[in-house]
Parts: sequence; C-alpha cells; structure tokens
Amino acid sequence: MSVLLHNLSREREMENVHLAVEEEDIYSGYNDYNPTFDSEELENDVGFQQAVRTSHGRRPPMTAKFPGTAIGARPLATAFGARIPLASSMGRPMTGAVQDGAARPMTAVRAAGYTSSLTRGSTFDPLGQSKGPAPPLEGKNEDTPEEKIKILEKKVNDLIEESCMAQSIGALQLALEKAKEAGRKERALVRQREQSGNAEHINLDLTYSVLLNLANQYANNEMYPEALNSYQVIVKNKMFSNAGRLKVNMANIYVKQKSYPKAIKFYRMALDQISNAHKELRIKIMQDIGVVFVRMGQYSDAITSFEHIMSESPNIKTGFNLILCYYAIGDRERMKKAFQKLISVPLGIDDEDKYISSNDDNDSNMVIEAIKNDKLHQMERNLKVLAEKYIMTAAKLIAPAIETSFATGFDWCVDIVKSSQYIELANDLEINKAITYLRQKDFNQAVETLKTFEKKDSRVKSAAATNLSFLYFLEKDYDQADRYADLAMTADRYNPAALINKGNTVFVKQDYEKAAEFYKEALRNDSSCTEALYNLGLTYKKLNRLDEALDCFLKLHAILRNSAQVMYQLANLYELLEDPQQAIEWLIQVLSVTHTDPQALAKLGELYDSEGDKSQAFQYYYESFRYYPSNIDVIEWLGAYYIETQFCEKAIQFFERATLIQPTQVKWQLMVASCYRRSGNYQKALETYKDIHRKFPENVECLRFLVRLCTDMGLNEVQEYATKLKKVEKMKEIREQRVKSGRESSSRGRREGSAGSAGVSSSVSSPKMGTLLSNTLSPVYRKTDVKAGERMKVSQPESQQTSPLLDSGRDSAHSSSTKGERLSAKMRSLPGSNEPYEASSPKEIDASYVDPLGPQMERPKTGAKRRVEDDDFADEELGDDLLPE
Repeated sequence: MSVLLHNLSREREMENVHLAVEEEDIYSGYNDYNPTFDSEELENDVGFQQAVRTSHGRRPPMTAKFPGTAIGARPLATAFGARIPLASSMGRPMTGAVQDGAARPMTAVRAAGYTSSLTRGSTFDPLGQSKGPAPPLEGKNEDTPEEKIKILEKKVNDLIEESCMAQSIGALQLALEKAKEAGRKERALVRQREQSGNAEHINLDLTYSVLLNLANQYANNEMYPEALNSYQVIVKNKMFSNAGRLKVNMANIYVKQKSYPKAIKFYRMALDQISNAHKELRIKIMQDIGVVFVRMGQYSDAITSFEHIMSESPNIKTGFNLILCYYAIGDRERMKKAFQKLISVPLGIDDEDKYISSNDDNDSNMVIEAIKNDKLHQMERNLKVLAEKYIMTAAKLIAPAIETSFATGFDWCVDIVKSSQYIELANDLEINKAITYLRQKDFNQAVETLKTFEKKDSRVKSAAATNLSFLYFLEKDYDQADRYADLAMTADRYNPAALINKGNTVFVKQDYEKAAEFYKEALRNDSSCTEALYNLGLTYKKLNRLDEALDCFLKLHAILRNSAQVMYQLANLYELLEDPQQAIEWLIQVLSVTHTDPQALAKLGELYDSEGDKSQAFQYYYESFRYYPSNIDVIEWLGAYYIETQFCEKAIQFFERATLIQPTQVKWQLMVASCYRRSGNYQKALETYKDIHRKFPENVECLRFLVRLCTDMGLNEVQEYATKLKKVEKMKEIREQRVKSGRESSSRGRREGSAGSAGVSSSVSSPKMGTLLSNTLSPVYRKTDVKAGERMKVSQPESQQTSPLLDSGRDSAHSSSTKGERLSAKMRSLPGSNEPYEASSPKEIDASYVDPLGPQMERPKTGAKRRVEDDDFADEELGDDLLPE
C-alpha cells in the first residue's frame, strides 16, 4: 500500500516537472497556474516551517558537478524515499528530481533567455534571432468582395478629404469635382454591398459625409438649387440622426437668395428640432431670425427675437442690433435702455494687468512674454475693439435722436459711458461731438469743444490738438495750425498725425527739407502711415528729387493697390522723367479704377498726341469731352483736330460750345465764322461776322474780315465797314499815344497803372495781327502767324504744339480780279497784310486779315496741265470757218 502511494505521488510530481527542451518557446507557460506556488497552505507545510525555524534552508550549496543543488553527490533531505510528502505539498515539484541526467530548471517559471543547461551550448537570445527571419506575411487576396469594399471605402474617404482641402485653399471648383466623384464612388460602394449580400452593413456615416460635403460645395459655388436638393435628401432620410440641424444651412441659402419668408420658416423648423440643452446654438439661430426680420422691415418681430436673446444670453452684436431696431421705430426711451444694456454686456476678458510682469521671477516673466501675443490674447483684443466700435457707433447714432439736440444726447451718452467699464471711450465721444459740429459746419463750437481737452491726459490732449491743427490748416490759418501741431507733438511725440500736420504747415511755407524730416519721423513711428508717405513723395517732387519721389509712390502703390491718386502721381513722375510710355501705362491703370475721370482721359490724350498718335489722342480727348464738356483745352484741341483733318463743319459745334462757356472771348466766335467760310457757307459766315461786330464794335479783326468778305462777295457795305475800320484804327493810335505819354511823364506815376490796364483790356478788341490765338489759347495748342503762303511749326516747351494758320491770300483766291478793282483809291492805299495794324499811319487803313483757323491746305495737284492764259490766236482774226486767216 505504501509502495502504491509512493508511486502515485511520484507520478503526480513528475507531471509538474518541466524539463528544458532545446527548441522550447521561452515565452510559453506564463499563463499556466501551478498549485505549487499557492501561498495559502504554507502554514501547514512541515518542511517549509522547519526550514524557516532552523538553518536548514540557509545551508550553503554543496559542491557538485552542476550548479544549483547537489544532484547525485549525496541524497538530499527531501530526496524521494526519505519520507512521504505531505498532502499539502503533493502538487509541488520535488527539488531533487532528475530525469536521464538532464539538468532541472532553476524555478518553475524561467526568466527570459536563461536556462540551466549550460553544457548544451545555449546563448543569450531573448529576441529569437538565431531562428532566422520570420516567414513572409500572407498576401491579401484583393479579389474577394470584402477587400474590394474596403478599398472603395478608403477611396471615398480620401476624396472627401481632398475636397475639403481644396475648399480650404479657395479652389472651389476643384472641391466640387472631388465631392461629385466621392458621390459616384459611394453609390458604387452601396451597389457592391447589395450584390455581395451585405446590404445591412451599409456605412451610413460615410453616406452622410458624402452628401453633406457635396451640398456644402454646391453652396460654396453658388449653385443653390443643387445644394438645396442635396440638403433635402439628408433631411428627409430618417436614418440620419440630427439631420434636422441642416435646415439652418438651407435657411442660410434662402437668405442669400433673398427668399426671407422661406428662410424664417426653415430657421424655426431647425429651432424646433434642437433641444434646450444646446443653448448657444438656439441663441445663434434666433439671432439669425432677428436679422432676417430686420431685412424684411419687420422691426417689431426682430425686437422680440433680440430682446429674448438679451435676456437669456446677452452679447454685443445682438445689443447693437436691438438699438438699431429701436432707432428705426423711433422709440427714444427704449433706445436709452438698450444702450445701457449694451455697455453692461460682460465680455469675459481678463484684466490686461496679468500681461505685465510685476516681479523679478524669470519663470513668470517668460510665461507672461509667451502669452502676451498669443492667439487667445489676440482674440481678447479683437473682441474688445469690436465692443468699443459698436458702442461708439451706437452713441453717435442715437445721440441726435434721444434728446432735443445732439449736444444734449452726446452728453447723456458720455455720462453713461463714464459710469461703465468703457470709461476711456468718454473722451473719444467728446471728440466725436466736435466732429459732428464740423459736419454741421459749426466751426466755432467744434473748436471750443476740442479746446476743453487741453488740460486732460496726454493721449486725449494730443488727439484734440491734432484735430484743431487740421481744422486751422483747412481754414488756411497756418499760424494756429502750427501752434496746435506743436502742442500735439509735445503731448505725444509718437503721434504720426501730429507730425504730419506739423510737416504740412512747414510745407506750405515752402520749407520742403524740413517738411520731409517731419514726414520721415512720422514714418519711423508708424511705417504704415500712408499719408506721411504720400506727402513725402510730394515733397521730393517739389525738391526735384524725382527718383526718391518715385520710390515713395511705388511703395505706396504696394500698400494702396487701387488708389487712383497714387497711380496718377506715378504717371506724372514718369512724364517728368521723360518716359511717356510708362506714363501712359500708369494712366491706363488709373482709368481701370476710375473709368470716367475726364482729367486723366485728357492727360492720356495729350501724351498720345506728344507721341504723334493722333487717332488715340482723339479717342481719349473725345471721351474726356463726353464726361466733361466744359473743358476749354479739350474743346480747343478737338476743334483744331477737325480743322486739320479738313472737317470744318464738325469743328463748328466745339467752337460754339466754347462760345457758350466764354461768351466774352471774341476768338471763339471768329473761329465759328471762319469755319463757316472755310466750309463754303459764305452767307452764314457773313451773318456771324456781323453778329460779332454788333457785340464787339471795336474789334479790328472782325472789321478786317467783314471788309475782305464784302469785297469778295461784291456787297455795298464795303465802304461802311472800311470807314469803321479807319475810325477804330485812329482810336487805337490815340490810346497808344496816351499810354506812351503817361509813361514818359514821371508826375503821372499813379495814372500809369490805370492806363496800362486800359491797354490790356483793349487788347481783346484790338490785338496784334497774328497773335490772336497765341496769347489766349491754352498751352497745349498755340497758333502763330506767318507770311502769305508760308506754313511753319513753332517749337513750344514740353507738350505745347502748334497748328497751321492761314493768311488772307489763301482764303480769297476764289474772288475775281474785277471785284478787287471796285475798291476805292483810298482802299488801294491800305498797307499789306504782313504789316502790323497798330503801327500803321493814321491816314491809311489795313484791310487785310488773318484766318484764325490757320492756313488752308493746298489743293493736291493732278495730272491735268495748267490752262494757258495767253492765247496764241488772240490777235488774229477768225474767218467764217473759225480758222485763223
């Protein structure tokens, strides 16, 4: 019986013994539970307790062949057969068990990479690298339906992501194409799932993402009907949770389409489907409803929405909209209450003091430096600036409406603001009060209001002094402007506006170098100050430092890309630098911004004319005339152009308009008469000359034309006009003698000026021959007289040009010699047309004239021979057969 029990216990112990195998997995067996290590029964283990009480368990290891315990040297105390193991230790491995000479493991659970069989040549290899590389992974079979579905799903997700990224960079068309392709792929995916029998595993989230992205891209590309259809597909599908919120997007589209009733309907439907737990979302939807009511003009409904928001979750924007609604219906008391609510709205912004270092702690200073300009602080600053903007705008809006006078209303707003957290805005409101006085053209009240700031803090004092300086500058009181500019600079030396005002006052005194220094200092304080940069360019232009001026205006153009003034200055500088092509390019850019600027059009026509391109010059001059038909220079150029191109009839309308603009200038009426004469309408020309003579009876040029024209036409009024011409000549000579005698007499010094002015005033009616147009026309086109039959060009400075003139001989070529014989002997004694009539003898009359339109173009020569005047058979008698005898 004892032998049987002994064998049974040995078999059980051998079951728990794990011999080391050379190819054994070193990580196996960790999860196996071995009852040997059950510590609950150690108190009943006699052998364990004996080892604990005595030195039995602390014996040094016996020297043996193998490390560990002495196996085979001598029997151990726990060797098999020495005693029968207790029932409590039946499951534990025996410490002296050896099978076939193999070394036993140190413990039942071995450490990674260690073994007791040192004789077998095992090495430390915890990663199992000695076993060689791992077998290759099995390749996926992409032909299976599951793999195809996964690949297709990944493609759809990638397309959605690409569409969103394209939208973020502004490529809206590409984003829409990607969204459409994602929709096609998703439908193919659904069909493939249905064909494979997995229709119940359709990915609803993916379908929702595809439809929502497609609707958004349609809306971004302003394809509103398609976007509404896509949103409608999502909203009507009951399988999509929270799809009702998308009705807000549909309402936004209706707002863009100005379908405000439908927008209200969808906003309210979305509001009904959103629970009260989402308070902020409901507030935003109600705000949108109020804004739509404002656009519809239903202010009472808008007020209801805004008042509910201000009672539930007040914010700056809603408070401002509420004030606008009250202003629209004219409710003064509610405007005041709404303004008080507006300034009491909490912004949730921390005090600025937390961004100021107050101690020498380096760590805290580094933290403050890091958060001083981070995104959160920038957002706080922007929110505060927005709140101040709304408060200032609301105050300026309601101040004239809440009281009988705007001054009283401003005072009420200032008192309310002073008692709020925006106390620094009170001074700004006071300055706006002064500006309102200026808009009402009450200059004295504005100045008095601004002068009250002289004893306040430096910032407000500087702002008020700057405004005062500018006001006095506009009034051309440059001494006061200079005084207040100095005061503003003393209060705040880094105020760029004060430095600009100081530079302006120095500029008008023509101290350009000093003005440039003030403008440069303003730019050093504020590099984005466009006024200082513009004025600096003008100063360099005055100093003739054109390259530096060009540099200033090019920098300014980089900042103000669409400023017509800057581009015009650049064109003018290139013209001064003698680069007309660049000037033309910049003027064309000016016209791209201001299409109807007549001055720019005229300047462009002048540049093209200086380049010799008459057709382009005519086009721009004519466009300038269309937009501003009162520019004498443009009218004169167009009239001269038509005369030069032999279209005198078309030139008449321009000279007639010039006559309306300057009715006291006789030259325009003379040009009209000359155009009639050049076009062959002699009767109309004669009537025009007679009308001119009635208006200007002392005009010698008109009388000369009348004498010559009546002579050519054989009229009886020739002697009458000749007599009048003689009288006018005598009167002119007497005036000149008086002027000469007044200059020679020193005792008539005071009368010299009056006589000279009389001579000037009479120069209109009695100018020198050939200088009629030269002294009175614009600098663009001047005309001069030449000898009979000659034609020349007179060089003028810069863009001034000349037009051809006519002499009297050209225009009278049509008259016969018999008409000239009708003149009396006294008329035959008149001086030639080349002599100035002022110096003529008082006994002679100069009846010659010069055409103010210039010399007539010579008739082109033809192949026909000139008719011979002398007849070879004139002295011979003709017979009956008409042949010379």
